[in-house]
Amino acid sequence: QVQLVESGGGSVQAGGSLRLSCAASEYTISGRYMAWFRQAPGKKREGVASIIPNGRTTYYADAVKGRFTVSQDNAKNTLYLQMTSLRPEDTANYYCAARDELRAGIWAGPLAPGSYNLWGQGTTVTVSS
Repeated sequence: QVQLVESGGGSVQAGGSLRLSCAASEYTISGRYMAWFRQAPGKKREGVASIIPNGRTTYYADAVKGRFTVSQDNAKNTLYLQMTSLRPEDTANYYCAARDELRAGIWAGPLAPGSYNLWGQGTTVTVSS
């Protein structure tokens, strides 16, 4: 059974940094569409960053450009999200997502939740002012 397990969340002050990890099991992230999403209380899930199968091209939400960096380590089968200059508005549950082409729906873009059909359980990031 495919599992995506996020870790690295926590509480930080504004301006601080965190690195989230997403370890995949029974699923190889190399050559796959992978992404990070977040959902704050009372808000819709939004795409934060994604990396496409070539492992190099990345996409970012405008709100995090220049502050967040998505990367992957194929040897460790792990996706990362390096977050710097954190702001209180970054507070949310952060989810790792992957696309299984055999079972996924229509592609809706690299930061659209509907493009992904495999999800982790989430990790919480809290940024205080």
